[in-house]
Amino acid sequence: MKTRLKFWEISLLLIALINAVNVVVAQSTPPASFSVGAAKVDITPAQNELKKPYFGINDNIYSRAVVVNNGNTIVALVSVDIGGMNDEMADRILAKITTTSGIPTRNILLTATHTHSVPFGISGEAFESKIAIAVKLAKDKLQPARVGYGEGVSYINVNRNIIDPETRRWWEGPNYDGPSDKTVAVVTFESLAGKPIAIYYNYAMHGVISGMFDQVSGDVPGAASRYLENNFDDETVALWSTGACGDQNPIYYQQTYDLREIRVKEYAKRGIDISNKMPPGGEGLDRKDPKVIKLMEQQKQMLLSMGQLLGEEVLHVMRGTKRKLSNPVLQADQRIITCPGRKRLDEGRAGYAGTYADADSIPIRLGLIRLGDIALTAVNGEVFNPISTRLKKESPFANTLMTTLTNGYARSGYIPHDAAFGTYTFEVVSSRLKPGFAETAIVNGLLDMMYASLQLKP
Repeated sequence: MKTRLKFWEISLLLIALINAVNVVVAQSTPPASFSVGAAKVDITPAQNELKKPYFGINDNIYSRAVVVNNGNTIVALVSVDIGGMNDEMADRILAKITTTSGIPTRNILLTATHTHSVPFGISGEAFESKIAIAVKLAKDKLQPARVGYGEGVSYINVNRNIIDPETRRWWEGPNYDGPSDKTVAVVTFESLAGKPIAIYYNYAMHGVISGMFDQVSGDVPGAASRYLENNFDDETVALWSTGACGDQNPIYYQQTYDLREIRVKEYAKRGIDISNKMPPGGEGLDRKDPKVIKLMEQQKQMLLSMGQLLGEEVLHVMRGTKRKLSNPVLQADQRIITCPGRKRLDEGRAGYAGTYADADSIPIRLGLIRLGDIALTAVNGEVFNPISTRLKKESPFANTLMTTLTNGYARSGYIPHDAAFGTYTFEVVSSRLKPGFAETAIVNGLLDMMYASLQLKP
């Protein structure tokens, strides 16, 4: 005798079967846990630690860090208010970060904000340890989070290479028609309640407004980050990520040009011609001169104004970022490429073709951190803007940014794009790279890592 099940009995059996399958799946697949933590540490040197020509503090400088963990992979994004870190210094700091936090060095992007108002060469055990401490503190604050990406525009940068109207030679000045990416890329990390934990924003501009103060300053990167953090009552950490700014200056930079002219004339009185050279800082300036005082006060105001303008654009982007991911793919990779090198045999800042001899090949470090459909790429040098623009056009990721001066400082000096080698700008004539190699090597190296992360062939 056959037994027939009633419809409601079949339904109950199906529900039981589905629940059983769900239990098995849940037991075999651990629940994802995407978490984020952020912190910052004051790294301002004490007054008595400053060496000439530095004589004071204009504003404090910081190391900022955000740590991201999805249960399988953990990465750290670090931003330090410093001009740059050579490869040796970066290696020491990366090792300290790994020791204190357990995060592998290949999973860390350690970026200099490239402010020109922090003594170059500043280092030491205590200074470097503070950077590692910021990462450890960020890791200790991990909490469930979401991540979002958005882009805006800011017009405070400009291409800085022009043809001088009098000499008809290449010189430094605002080139409104030159290549200049105005994109402000913003990665927002927020708690599940929607409260911002960290802001990682990327922009291509040199931090040089306060370069002649001879006082410690985070320059515009520091001003923008402080403005953002203040907006959120200092409960959010805002990290500046240095874009491809090798050929990008602040658009309003006239006070610096005026101060340079004053300095050139002062040196000329002593029989020294520095018209085609660039001595450091504000040396040669009479700080009691009313004109010098006025120009420097204008620079201090410009620093805060640009910081506010950029900060406001970041906030605008954040307000418009609606898509947030709570379980993005998290991957990291680093590679080294090499490019043919050259050695300059003559002198002169700009305007003339240099003479060169062959030199050793130059290693360039590349990095990638993937956050879902966001590709954070990295280069350890001062990259010209069109290289970043090309990368973004060729990237398989809709959301791609390039952070430079990251995980070291290549011996190359500036890294111009191929077409720039036809000009005699100060960045090009001083570059230790042979023309025609670095642009494609960098773009292809980063693309290879991105395609590998997607398990695709380029």
